[in-house]
Amino acid sequence: MNSAHVTGQSRFLDDIPELKDTLHAVVFGSPVAHGRITGADLSEARDLPGVVAIFAAADIPGENQIGGILPDEPLLAEEILHFRGQPVFLIVAGDAHTARQARSKIRLQYEILPAITDVEEAFEKGAFLFPPRTFRLGDVDAVWKDCAHIFEGSAATGAQEHLYLETQGAYAVPLENAAMKLYSSTQGPTLVQRIVARILGLAMHRIEVEVGRLGGGFGGKEDQATAWACLAALAAWHLHRPVKLLLSRHDDLYMTGKRHPYRSLYKIGLSEDLHILGYEATFLQDGGAAADLSPAILERTLFHATNSYFIPHVKATAYSCRTNVPPYTAFRGFGGPQALFVIEAAIAQAAESLGIPAHKIQEKNLLAEGDEFPYGQRAEAPRARACWERAKAAYDLPLREKEVEAFNRQSALLKKGLAMMPICFGISFTKTPMNQAGALVHIYQDGSIGLNTGAVEMGQGVHAKLMEVAGRALSVQPSRIKMEPTDTNRVANTSPTAASSGADLNGKAVQHACTQLLQRLLETAGKMLQSDPATLEIRGERVWLSGRPGDLTWEALVAEAFLQRVNLSAQGHYATPDIHFDRALEKGSPFAYHVYGTALVTATVDVLRGRYEIDRVEIVHDFGNSLHPAIDQGQLEGGLAQGIGWLTLEEVRYDAEGRLLSNSLSAYKVPDMGSAPKEVRYEMLNAAGPPLAILGSKAVGEPPFLYGIGAYHALRNAMRAFRPGLHLPFEAPLTPERLLLALYPSETDPL
Repeated sequence: MNSAHVTGQSRFLDDIPELKDTLHAVVFGSPVAHGRITGADLSEARDLPGVVAIFAAADIPGENQIGGILPDEPLLAEEILHFRGQPVFLIVAGDAHTARQARSKIRLQYEILPAITDVEEAFEKGAFLFPPRTFRLGDVDAVWKDCAHIFEGSAATGAQEHLYLETQGAYAVPLENAAMKLYSSTQGPTLVQRIVARILGLAMHRIEVEVGRLGGGFGGKEDQATAWACLAALAAWHLHRPVKLLLSRHDDLYMTGKRHPYRSLYKIGLSEDLHILGYEATFLQDGGAAADLSPAILERTLFHATNSYFIPHVKATAYSCRTNVPPYTAFRGFGGPQALFVIEAAIAQAAESLGIPAHKIQEKNLLAEGDEFPYGQRAEAPRARACWERAKAAYDLPLREKEVEAFNRQSALLKKGLAMMPICFGISFTKTPMNQAGALVHIYQDGSIGLNTGAVEMGQGVHAKLMEVAGRALSVQPSRIKMEPTDTNRVANTSPTAASSGADLNGKAVQHACTQLLQRLLETAGKMLQSDPATLEIRGERVWLSGRPGDLTWEALVAEAFLQRVNLSAQGHYATPDIHFDRALEKGSPFAYHVYGTALVTATVDVLRGRYEIDRVEIVHDFGNSLHPAIDQGQLEGGLAQGIGWLTLEEVRYDAEGRLLSNSLSAYKVPDMGSAPKEVRYEMLNAAGPPLAILGSKAVGEPPFLYGIGAYHALRNAMRAFRPGLHLPFEAPLTPERLLLALYPSETDPL
């Protein structure tokens, strides 16, 4: 797979050869953030040579609704416009260039309505997408009187653009018998299948969705890939011709949702010996114009409100506010990073006020066995302290502190800062029914194997891991295994590849299918060798008898099994056991397990120019029994870089009229090699993984993103080394411009 990427042989959506008579579609989006449609003139666009059709909401044969959790988002606007870029018309032409020309000739008439683009304004006006939720533990109102130190403050994190290399897109091909096949750049093939069926008024079995691979996703294609597949399918349904819809980079930037921005308030209370006794947080989530995945993301924010710490008295409340910008959506971490930023801000404020390093408070409050999370689950085999202690020792925290202090004493214009960042991240979909997966495994007559699962490969290496699982289960070389495209006709009713659960869920399903096949083959071998199957096993593509290798090879065994009419196909299904959550009580055990880790981050700030570097990130991470160390290393380093980018460089900005200002790669900055950490070191914690992790290999997609918060605090500590009394709000991203302005506040701004 990797060699195919390097040589350019990997096929993505836009590489699929187009069928004869394929048409191309472009979307006309709302020109205003909030308005009421009063009319439209499509005549000039329709008359343009090459234009085949223009579709509107009235042309939808089924239900004009793509909301996955809440039914609050039309596919095409009917009367009210809710955000700039909201799809209003679908233009179909012989080529994409003509369709874009036609788009420029559409004249939409509308009445402008008041728009809300600020989350605090939405909160004050009571503009909510759904009711707020609160998690509680203990009695936070009563505990404040017992606290020796109480601190209150606020924190804010911004949005983040996914910037996947492959933009959103779909290719719809009508089939016979009123059916349709869709090639979709989606993380959720079944979701696309279900919503397209809803839009067209068809049963799901009429819709087939195939995904070969994605050119990146990061959550941005979990829910928001659906609309583009629906639009392509709508045009193909009406025109009885294949239709391709592939967003340009500019359209993708301004029409699609991003990571949710949050503004939050906190209150934290500590004992004299630095135990956190009480913590209260209020999260204002900017959900954008429709719910999308905001309910689930808000929930995960609450689940991660206390990070790696045990706090006996907690109250965490979250509101999802409606604003007139594109609906915000899933992004790596899924609301967890926003929560961790707030608790770490609260600890940092407490430490700064008490004149001690934040790690003194962090270390004092790390989770121990049996500690209760605010949502009711107990910590089982928590490795927060093990990771912390190993990181302290392996990277010599006292020495690092001395080095930073010595550097800052002798340097006037360059200042260093250091921060520790522990993480704790729950693994599972928090909606229990989503924690299931299927697999279909075929062994062919020559001994080769076809592997079908619901997992979508988007660059994270899940296919390589699943091939490893199958190879180990059947004791064959990976070269015998071919990973098939993800297809709803082969494996139905799949959950999205998200929540860091792709390898766990699908890997367990693969194991189940392979176990069935292995048992059938051993029974066949028992007949061939006139031996009890219980005394047989397959090792290295050879049958072993009573612990000794025999002459019966894998190929010979499979060939004989076929002649004996043994079923060489098996379907596996897996549902994560013992997880549940009661939303009426806001209590339960929603996670199969937790991933832990600790990072030590050092940064240097040029206080004259506002420039900075992340010098070193040193990590001890809880991988469990890593199934594929090279892939896991890549995920750790990639997640770290993306987390640092979110908090330092990547600034999404809308103006008061809902217009995206960071609408190009000249205005939106992402980390490059020049801004990456100069050194990244990591150790795998030497601890076995839990049974619910595939082969004991813990999920690794999302947790490393959280280490980026340590970079933010290392920069903040470097700034305070230059101006110890600096009043610096906890706001991100901490861009070089924002950092420089903060270092030199106006004379009226007290230090």
